[in-house]
Amino acid sequence: MAGSVLVLNATYEPLNVTSVWRACSLILSRKAEVLEAHPDRTINSPSTSLPHPVVIRLVSYVKVPRFTSRRITRRALFARDAHTCQYCGSRARLTLDHVVPRSRGGASDWENVVTACAPCNLRKGDRLPHEAGMPLPRAPRAPHPDLYLTLGTSTIPAVWRPYLPSAGRDPEAEPELPLAA
Repeated sequence: MAGSVLVLNATYEPLNVTSVWRACSLILSRKAEVLEAHPDRTINSPSTSLPHPVVIRLVSYVKVPRFTSRRITRRALFARDAHTCQYCGSRARLTLDHVVPRSRGGASDWENVVTACAPCNLRKGDRLPHEAGMPLPRAPRAPHPDLYLTLGTSTIPAVWRPYLPSAGRDPEAEPELPLAA
């Protein structure tokens, strides 16, 4: 039962990505319904058979606290910055860099951290970007809450696209997009 399942609220708002096992549990307890299933797979037990879920919708609305601030993780930071060094554009040997170094009073918050490759991070050291001659193309900011939806999966299946806020693309043209690596 490998794979990830997109979970939608009763209002079709994306909530998170979960495992097939958890999705089946929600379906069997009648807390969710299958909206999209894998065309060639079923999940069988001695007493029942289920379609292999790909997208499920909760039957009852779940009130979700609005996004305030999420903890910074390397995974989320790299995803926010498209797995690219914000100083030189490299995609190799990525690290977390404090724009205003902690040694100079810089906070560990979304507005003060960026993805940097190891050579740029070493070159910048404990200086400000303008002091090191390494300006940032844009000021860092907290990521959009939708970023957290796809952190649990390595690809975004085409069948999820109509349910995601950034689904303005043609699923036929892009069958499955690997997330930035």
